[in-house]
Amino acid sequence: MARIVLGLISGLVFGFGLALSGMDNPAKVQNFLDLAGTWDPSLAFVMGGAIAVAMPAFFLFKKLEKPILDKSFHLPTKSALDKRLLLGAGIFGIGWGLGGLCPGPALSSAGLATTSALVFVAAMIIGMAVARRA
Repeated sequence: MARIVLGLISGLVFGFGLALSGMDNPAKVQNFLDLAGTWDPSLAFVMGGAIAVAMPAFFLFKKLEKPILDKSFHLPTKSALDKRLLLGAGIFGIGWGLGGLCPGPALSSAGLATTSALVFVAAMIIGMAVARRA
């Protein structure tokens, strides 16, 4: 039960942070990516702040034998760059640039029932289903 409650609280804090920072606003994200036009550098500070908070946590977790609320860590085992990773990263980047949303902010925006977020989330779910079958 503690895992569920902690997961819910973490998700709410994450979603609130996305909304507060503007990461769930596709126009703000697209302006951040538009270096030659209406560039808005404010999201760089959001990303920098996220890194500043996450880095100490990663150093701390490396010292733990196991997570607090689980029996073991579930970390990726692959470390090599391959075609699938590069292709997936490319598709993600193109989608983020065109749509102005990525999965986290899209789910946050879907909670507000915006049409663009609902369409994005539906397409994301379809894409995940297709990828599993491929």
